[in-house]
Amino acid sequence: MSTTKAEPQHGRPPHESGPFGWLRALGPGGRRAFGGAFGGYALDSYDFFTLPLTMVAISAYFGLDTGQTGLLTTVTLVVSAVGGALAGVVADRIGRVRALMITVGTYALFTVLCGFAPNYETLLVFRALQGLGFGGEWAVGAILVAEYASARHRGRTLGAVQSAWAAGWALAVVVYTLVFQHVGPDTAWRVVFWTGALPALLLVYVRRNVEDAPEATEQRLATARTTSGGATFAAIFRGPLLRTTLFAVLLSAGVQGGYYTLATWVPTFLKSERHLTVVGTGGYLAFLISGSFIGYLTGGHLTDRLGRKKNIALFAVLSAVCILLYTHLPSGANTLLLVLGFPLGFCMSAIFSGFGSFLSELYPTAVRGSGQGFTYNTGRAVGAFFPTLVGYLADSWGVGGALVFGAVGYAIAVLALLGLPETRGQELS
Repeated sequence: MSTTKAEPQHGRPPHESGPFGWLRALGPGGRRAFGGAFGGYALDSYDFFTLPLTMVAISAYFGLDTGQTGLLTTVTLVVSAVGGALAGVVADRIGRVRALMITVGTYALFTVLCGFAPNYETLLVFRALQGLGFGGEWAVGAILVAEYASARHRGRTLGAVQSAWAAGWALAVVVYTLVFQHVGPDTAWRVVFWTGALPALLLVYVRRNVEDAPEATEQRLATARTTSGGATFAAIFRGPLLRTTLFAVLLSAGVQGGYYTLATWVPTFLKSERHLTVVGTGGYLAFLISGSFIGYLTGGHLTDRLGRKKNIALFAVLSAVCILLYTHLPSGANTLLLVLGFPLGFCMSAIFSGFGSFLSELYPTAVRGSGQGFTYNTGRAVGAFFPTLVGYLADSWGVGGALVFGAVGYAIAVLALLGLPETRGQELS
């Protein structure tokens, strides 16, 4: 059930015209918030990909099998559900910007500590704790920007924030390639984790320049004054919001199950089954990441034009098709594999562009942090079992064969849409 109200139909103001009208429409405070959320999500992505890119080296260093290796990703994503839910509650209690700073500081700290892990068990613990910050950042940053954005531009604005994931991914690939070319693999994976300290620089910017959206803050505080301390986390499980929460979790689980299956295992697939070098893997990932970046931006525009549900359904189907094609090319068709990386990255990212706006629009201001934080990250935790399952299936099916399981996630996402309302063109309440 939608908790938003329809946007008044007025002509478009002159300053909102053009390809960057959505950015000008945010105003000075909104643009600073956009910068903080974009930087936070880019570095969130960077710190996440320090693991998938170094998994082969880590596996060799600690003598791990594919199941143990996949568990490193799964534990990160499972704990991220706790982090996301906590960050959402904190954002509703103390504000979006403060919660954003807490999440960024958390994932930066534990990424660095992963580089000092003396054994597999310690690395597993540090990676799990990194998930606390990793899980919370997107939900908080997306809400911060959504509350500045108008209904007309919210999809493309949040799609642009989401594109930061591809930017952080690209930076991680560049650093990985440079480090592994100049440092031995037994030490290189540690160095890559140590560069995870970069987000600490962002905290300075956010602290000095970013504030919560004034109107949303006023609504949140007004609710707190009239409901004996504010809306509670339990509110997202009561009344019409219960149905919304359950289907939003299922949607998030399907999309992220498919996505993290690819994000975790494609680098290993390229090296172990396509026998590419470090530099070669980076080249193939460049096509995948380029498609991803453009997919986020394109999907942001389409989610405003087609609607949230149609955009997600369209790219869920296309993503499943791309997975099947990518993993079933003949062993000698590496040039075609290179080219196919672009549409694969495009489709698996365009589906996410509507998530920030869609989840924000499904919940009222008082529990928006709790609702978005819980649904997105609980879905991420459920979807986290996909990479582990692929890891165990890879022993008998091969990595390429097991990757097909990611298509199942996209089918689940399409089914979940049947239980959710369309929210395009509606103002936040």
